[in-house]
Amino acid sequence: MESVNIKELNDRIQQESSFVDLLSLEMGKVIIGQKQLVENLLIGLLADGHILLEGVPGLAKTLAINTLSKAVNADFSRIQFTPDLLPADLTGTLIYSQKDGRFEVHKGPVFANFVLADEINRSPAKVQSALLEAMQERQVTIGDETFRLPDPFLVMATQNPIEQEGTYPLPEAQVDRFMLKVVVSYPKKEEERQIIRMNNSGEFPQVHPVVSPEDIVRARKVVRDVYMDEKIEKYIVDIVSATRYPEEYGLKDLAGLISYGGSPRASISLSAASKAYAFIKRRGYVIPEDVRAVCNEVLRHRIGLTYEAEAENVTSENIISEVLNAVMVP
Repeated sequence: MESVNIKELNDRIQQESSFVDLLSLEMGKVIIGQKQLVENLLIGLLADGHILLEGVPGLAKTLAINTLSKAVNADFSRIQFTPDLLPADLTGTLIYSQKDGRFEVHKGPVFANFVLADEINRSPAKVQSALLEAMQERQVTIGDETFRLPDPFLVMATQNPIEQEGTYPLPEAQVDRFMLKVVVSYPKKEEERQIIRMNNSGEFPQVHPVVSPEDIVRARKVVRDVYMDEKIEKYIVDIVSATRYPEEYGLKDLAGLISYGGSPRASISLSAASKAYAFIKRRGYVIPEDVRAVCNEVLRHRIGLTYEAEAENVTSENIISEVLNAVMVP
């Protein structure tokens, strides 16, 4: 690509990405600290991907997506996953109308721009799988009819890593449909003091809409136009390939620790998230640092660990770190 085109693209990205700072500032009114969480929410939103959040209770996971939906002026829906939840409670069902003598479609809470699947691992697989079609095809089938979901459509699911009694681990097909898995950590001491002050005062800042859903749809098209060089594409493929065949990259020690590596969806997600990260940084092209910045979130839930890895307390983050150190940076 000619340097002139890169300059034009850069100028266009600078102009189109101006709302990102507004969105971050608006969310920062309510979400104190948690910059990584806010950044990853924006990456998921701009890259048209879903997000799985893992963290202990009380870390503003629910508040974060609620605040984002208000700032984008979008429809928000919260579904509390429980063991007795049914698939129809998510997608909707057919209800018989005695007046008309026919069945009418009653749409479920999944028909919203932002869907919070709270504690998704509290429900059995049949309920979790009700989200599969919605997340992948952006549509829901009720009876004989298929309905398109609104655009933009983002699922943010939360799960608690502590209480595992009475929970149902997500099937691999479900986990793979989440573009990012974000591990939410505790706030810093100073940030926690600000949270206490805000709650003690009882005065919570009002979140105002700063962009519209149409702006997000348009921004997604611009994100796809962010330039990615062939060398970066090869870099992404090498990273994902190293999680499948570590011995080919001089990582023989990892071969016994990985039961399966990232799927082609991992490569697609890494590419899309890298472009979104470059867009957030107001850049019209992807650099290796963009790929490395989103690598943990994209890959941590896509690498299967063997019993040996668990016995040695090796995590997927450890493996990703070794892979990034081994794969040659372009």
